[in-house]
Amino acid sequence: MTKNYKHKNIVAFDFFCGCGGTSRGFQKAGIDIVFALDIDLDAKSTFTQNFPAAIFCDKSITKLTASDLQPTIDKYKNSYKLFCGCAPCQPFTKQNTESLKNDPRKSLLSYFGSIIEEFKPDFVFVENVPGLQKVPKHKRGPFPAFKELLKKMGYHISYGVVAAQDYGAPQLRRRFVLLASMHGEISIPAPTHGKDRDKPYKSVRKAIEDLPAIAAGEIYKDPSIPNHRAAKLSELNMRRIKASDHDGGGRNNWPKILWPECYTRKNENGETHLGHTDCYGRLWWDKPATGLTTRCISYSNGRFGHPEQDRAISVREAARLQGFDDDFEFKGSLNSMAKQIGNAVPVDLAYAMGTQFMKHIEAING
Repeated sequence: MTKNYKHKNIVAFDFFCGCGGTSRGFQKAGIDIVFALDIDLDAKSTFTQNFPAAIFCDKSITKLTASDLQPTIDKYKNSYKLFCGCAPCQPFTKQNTESLKNDPRKSLLSYFGSIIEEFKPDFVFVENVPGLQKVPKHKRGPFPAFKELLKKMGYHISYGVVAAQDYGAPQLRRRFVLLASMHGEISIPAPTHGKDRDKPYKSVRKAIEDLPAIAAGEIYKDPSIPNHRAAKLSELNMRRIKASDHDGGGRNNWPKILWPECYTRKNENGETHLGHTDCYGRLWWDKPATGLTTRCISYSNGRFGHPEQDRAISVREAARLQGFDDDFEFKGSLNSMAKQIGNAVPVDLAYAMGTQFMKHIEAING
């Protein structure tokens, strides 16, 4: 039986899905996840563990064919289709020193655009680093052409830079988002958290304080809290973290003998390079975490020290700071799980955007 128009649901096709941050947030908003694509096999293991009903394709988007998508498109012909494209962001970050011209990942958004052009989904969602929109067309930036394609096809679009903490994520993270609809005007949702808003920012304390204490290198055994596992620390790094004040301390608390050589070396002008001040730092209990990276469980690679325990944050703590519930289980090695979490779209941010799409169809349907 054909569904009544007013009761059509949204089904999501998650391209570059990674471990499933976007999908989890959209799922919480009431959107069904039916198709996912990624070439990372550990991310595939994680995704299929947590979204067993979705069809997973481990092809590169550059080799995707209509036949890969058509069966799922046909199966959900009476549903609204939402295509999500959160392509790898590294080509557009400030830290990227490789020429954009020589980075093959720069064209992935263009391939995503070609798929949209072929299947014309009802809605489109894109998430990336703020730098995506700053690379002009004459420097081979893919966004101007992608935006023009959507407009030419008749999509109404809204895009801009948002902060994940403004939507309930316990983490400081600025991201570029685009929402597009074939069914009328759509806008980026208004922030809900922060100063002078309905809710305060979510803190590290609220996100992780209830988790059991573990030591560096320990794996928590209770299966009700999977992936609560912390990386080992060298003897030197253990001395360093023990010398760091609880709740936001770092190398400014250490005796100089514990400082890495790169932070004490002087240049030809006699100046000392202080380096990234967050490295070897502890998180603050009552603030959002600093932005998670693919090395978010490494003590030396950012402010990823536990606020008071003498270790870096665990995989589960990092997952909670990205908004994943404890029933979301990660697969792969310790470093692979950290990479999956660091690359994920914050679940709370995705939930806010998914909720906006749901409100949009309510408006469509009266």
